[in-house]
Amino acid sequence: MLDKHRTSSSAPLREPCRRLPCRPADARRAVQRVVAEGCRARHLPCAPEAMEDALLVTSELATNAILHGGGITGFDVDVDSCGVRVSVSDGSDDLPVAIAPVDERGRSRPGGRGWPIVCRLARDIRVAELPCGGKRITAVVPLS
Repeated sequence: MLDKHRTSSSAPLREPCRRLPCRPADARRAVQRVVAEGCRARHLPCAPEAMEDALLVTSELATNAILHGGGITGFDVDVDSCGVRVSVSDGSDDLPVAIAPVDERGRSRPGGRGWPIVCRLARDIRVAELPCGGKRITAVVPLS
């Protein structure tokens, strides 16, 4: 990935998306780098817990795009005084849902915890339909 970022205080710091993350770990590394650079450039505080929350939200959004959306089709991360804004797009029109951790017989079911985690940690979550199909989920995680 290219490492060119805008550093003007009036424009958000953006992760260039010429090469999409293939795995959640790739997306987390991009967020870590952009948040560190953005906070340093803007003299913004970033509590370690805020970084952990941003990384967990990123991981969940990327994982859900891969498992349920046919893969990551778009990825973006911005940093500003409101927080870390992570956007992940996929090719599915299906909206994210939370499923019960147990089935109707009381047996534990795997998965289903990612979307509630995103909803709990992010301050602002938006799901947008994309013109060519699919969706983009954007979540803002506060920096402090």
